[in-house]
Amino acid sequence: MGPILLAFVLAVAAWLLVVGDLVRRHRPAWHWYLTGYPAAAWRVVFTWRRVALLNDLAVSRLPARTLVGHLLVKGDPVRPVAPRISFPRATRMGLSVVVRLDAGQTPATYMQATDALVHAWKVHAVRVTSPERGLVLLTATATDPLERPGLASAPAELLSALIGAVETGGAWVMNLRLVPHWLIAGATRSGKSTLLARLITQLAPQPVALVGVDCKGGMELGLFTDRLSALATCRREAVAVLTALVVDMQDRMNACRTAGVRSIWELPDKLRPVPVVVLVDEIAELYLSDGTRQSKAEAEQCSTLLLRLAQLGAALGLHLVVAGQRVGSDLGPGVTALRAQLGGRICHRVNDPGTAEMTLGDLNKDAVTVAQAITAQERGVAVCTGPDGGWARARSHLTPTDEAVGTARKHSGMTPELPALDRALVALEGDGK
Repeated sequence: MGPILLAFVLAVAAWLLVVGDLVRRHRPAWHWYLTGYPAAAWRVVFTWRRVALLNDLAVSRLPARTLVGHLLVKGDPVRPVAPRISFPRATRMGLSVVVRLDAGQTPATYMQATDALVHAWKVHAVRVTSPERGLVLLTATATDPLERPGLASAPAELLSALIGAVETGGAWVMNLRLVPHWLIAGATRSGKSTLLARLITQLAPQPVALVGVDCKGGMELGLFTDRLSALATCRREAVAVLTALVVDMQDRMNACRTAGVRSIWELPDKLRPVPVVVLVDEIAELYLSDGTRQSKAEAEQCSTLLLRLAQLGAALGLHLVVAGQRVGSDLGPGVTALRAQLGGRICHRVNDPGTAEMTLGDLNKDAVTVAQAITAQERGVAVCTGPDGGWARARSHLTPTDEAVGTARKHSGMTPELPALDRALVALEGDGK
């Protein structure tokens, strides 16, 4: 019976391995609940005290034999005690643990210990948040949820674009009605251009006007000319287009004042002007000058015009999406003032810490650290802000260039006409002749 029993055991083990591999590939959540979570929960429970002691998370407590006035009896040392934690609760692809802080502790200490927790628990990442005073929530993810994020879904809404998926598995949505202006930073081949293409693909079927400012000769946004109401390919054209938009903004103000409303969204449908989304690719080209008087004047004009649109455009249906490889105060004081008006932030992989700090530093220091950890292999991965003021890692859906161009051509008939911008560009061509 010995050989027969051994063969039977080996057959059952092989069957379990095959079935387990199939479940892991096709039903990763099931595989995690059945095998991954129990092992991870065991590691959390049995390594917590040691991790807490080694990473200064434990608090020294007085022993039981303590006299009045906190005098210790000789021979009774002060013993470090690890904070109390809840039993690990399973999530879809990870687990969460609630820690009760001792007096004097802050969440910052736990943020510094995240690397130790990742290695001790053998998980992909651990995030520290504080849902209420005196508590810290440790959320661990077993694997990188953005490695294969899948296709998320979101309800269709005007000026709302489904960009990709966030690390929690939900949809990454850029809603310009909630957050009217956005700043996108990213180095070359980090996924910034793909995100802009995805945004245009999502906005193309909607009744909105798209205006492009691409001072690299229109190499990026020029692909979507069929769906753009206007395109500026140099700084001189950008000044003309932005000036015309500011004049249009003043006309919208007059219309709202006459109707006695505070925004165009309170106007009747017949009187409401078309929303305009201004896409600026490579903001540095607008701010840097070659030292000549004309170049400096154009840079100052672009800075002033963009700032006015950002300050006053939200209620008037004028929205800015500004992208750049390098975003820093060295571009000029106008960049810092503009950054303060761009409430939405997206930071891909960047080449210098200053750009990550400029993009996310005034919102959350932890987000800066996470953004700097994005590698060159993680194209499309970014740290983005949400309407609630928080932040999350996210990944945009891959939108091939030919697909984005095809979508723009398909919906070219929906391109609104902006006569003021057309006249400004025509007048500029006439002056050039």
